[in-house]
Amino acid sequence: MAPLVRSVEETPDPIPTTIRGTVPTWINGSFLRNGPGKFEFGKDRYTHWFDGMAMMHRFHICEGNATYSSRFLRSDSYVRNSEKDRIVVSEFGTLAMPDPCKNIFARFFSRFQVPKATDNASVNFVKYKGDYYVSTETNYMRRVDPQTLETKEKVDWSQYIAVNSATAHPHYDREGASYNMGNSYGKSGFFYNIIRVPPPEDKAATEDSADLNGAKVICSIRAAEARRPSYYHSFVMSENYIVFIEQPIKLDLLKFMLYRIQGKSFHKVMTWEPQYGTVFHLVDRHTGKESEVRYHAAPMFTLHQINAYEDNGFLVMDMCCGDDGEVIGDFTLENLRRESGEEMDKFYNSLCRNLPRRYVLPLTVDEQTPLDQNLVTLHNYKATAKKTKPGEVLLTHEELYDDELLQYGGLEFPQINYEQYNGRPYRYFYSCGFGHVFSDSLLKMDVHTKELKVWRYPGLYPSEPVFVASPKATEEDDGVVLSVIITPRHEKSTFLLVLDAKTFTELGRAEVPVNIPYGTHGVFNQMG
Repeated sequence: MAPLVRSVEETPDPIPTTIRGTVPTWINGSFLRNGPGKFEFGKDRYTHWFDGMAMMHRFHICEGNATYSSRFLRSDSYVRNSEKDRIVVSEFGTLAMPDPCKNIFARFFSRFQVPKATDNASVNFVKYKGDYYVSTETNYMRRVDPQTLETKEKVDWSQYIAVNSATAHPHYDREGASYNMGNSYGKSGFFYNIIRVPPPEDKAATEDSADLNGAKVICSIRAAEARRPSYYHSFVMSENYIVFIEQPIKLDLLKFMLYRIQGKSFHKVMTWEPQYGTVFHLVDRHTGKESEVRYHAAPMFTLHQINAYEDNGFLVMDMCCGDDGEVIGDFTLENLRRESGEEMDKFYNSLCRNLPRRYVLPLTVDEQTPLDQNLVTLHNYKATAKKTKPGEVLLTHEELYDDELLQYGGLEFPQINYEQYNGRPYRYFYSCGFGHVFSDSLLKMDVHTKELKVWRYPGLYPSEPVFVASPKATEEDDGVVLSVIITPRHEKSTFLLVLDAKTFTELGRAEVPVNIPYGTHGVFNQMG
């Protein structure tokens, strides 16, 4: 499995691919992907998969053909590490050691300096005001050229609004505005902030510079415990509401301040504390007003939501969930590079499975709402919601799958027909099945019937599937699904897979004569 998470060389100039089968001629644009691509500098090695230097990938598809190119993000972290030929910037799971060229006193006191946040934006491609950025979970992003993959300026969220970080999973409304969440902390406490960035202005198209002007915090949610806030990777958005999920993965801020002195990396300050349970915070997206009702649920861990929509006075939320949040610290390179066989199987069996769940929130809960009665009156919904006392509702979820899914392991990296169905009632989502430590299948789930369609071949490991609608689509699944497929068994055997989204059968593939590592997230850029 080690070749899936090894360093590779960049391919800055587009190279042709070999087409097998058929790539529909109506696909015209670029499939952009992000993820770690370099795991060492000199003799220094990163500890965690999340730490590798960001590598951007581009499959440009036009008239049934495709080219491939890739570039390392020229972040400050990448440049400084390259100049010193060692790791000098701390990442999620790797602590940078003091400069060995300094004297003993300088090395000692350097441990008491709070390290600057990394700008190694290796998680996702995101879009604000028409510009593309690559993003991670700090306050820094990098604007990039989606055609050349050239690195442009570094953008600091804190220069626009009072936040110290932001997620790599914004949402977009149909007017062109972007929404995200970011943390802030100070004397008044710790807050989870909902951010709105306005749509692009006409003049923005002629200016080649980052522009987050007009960004504002529309709601600040106070953490239940100021010194032990929750970690989150994404959030929920429907047409009229945003939901923040305060889950019991806790960040110990005291340890965060001391972790460099103790010689520990950032992920060591995260702990799974199920005794806190899960709290859903409901916010009106238009007014920024937070509901006075607190929706509680059993402890669970979630990275990615599938979709959310409103239905006759209820908010329906579908997401990938697990019962053990300690899994996030398990993806060390040591674990991922274990030899196939008993040791790797033992590691895989120790991991929790993330599975699709549905929660239903009643939007009207007041003094007249009865206690201890199921408030969910929607037909064919098995999730429940009961008012337990004034201002509190207890939720239980519906399992959004049948036993057939279990033979493919858990699932993650869910995607939908986002442009047309995000925040609206929908029927299908696409995801990676995890019958292995790495995803080893692609799944299409019908949330009405819980039926599965599957693409899987032994030894092939797919990336997050991305849906692309056909130009004259009349149905939700009228289009294709794109995924990058890699294998550790053969050198230079990566290919871009094109599936018919409706039948989930292979249409074609574009074979790439270079190695590509296992990545994180991506988008399809219709503009090319």
